[in-house]
Amino acid sequence: VSTQSTGEVNGRKYTLYMGKDKMENEDLLRWAFPEDVWFHVDKLSSAHVYLRLNKGESVSEIPRELVEQCCQLVKANSIQGCKMAAVDIVYTPFPNLKKTGDMVAGQVGFHKNKKVIKVNIEKNNEIWKKLEKTREEREVDLPLGWVL
Repeated sequence: VSTQSTGEVNGRKYTLYMGKDKMENEDLLRWAFPEDVWFHVDKLSSAHVYLRLNKGESVSEIPRELVEQCCQLVKANSIQGCKMAAVDIVYTPFPNLKKTGDMVAGQVGFHKNKKVIKVNIEKNNEIWKKLEKTREEREVDLPLGWVL
């Protein structure tokens, strides 16, 4: 699992977790924390990115800059989405994700569509370059949420 440390945004530290393939996406789905927020390119294959919020924070409190970074990350890690000028990105609190036994690895649905936020994102090379500088690939103990 890749971790992507964004450092501080508005004086708060955040960590992003990203799966490299559908099996890592499945691991992230299995071990996500209730305070995680899930990001994905809408209706296309892409990496799953989880933003670990600080205790007590809600989705509505995520700084716009951080939402943009998460969106750029999933866009860049979508085989089809990275080639498109703009894509829709969806994000929702982790507890809103629904996984049923008939879904393939990495596939999810939602318990409540009204809790899903959709934004349209155009490629932003400046943000992407900044993210690439902070990228760290580390083994993560997902059940505990610790980077080893």
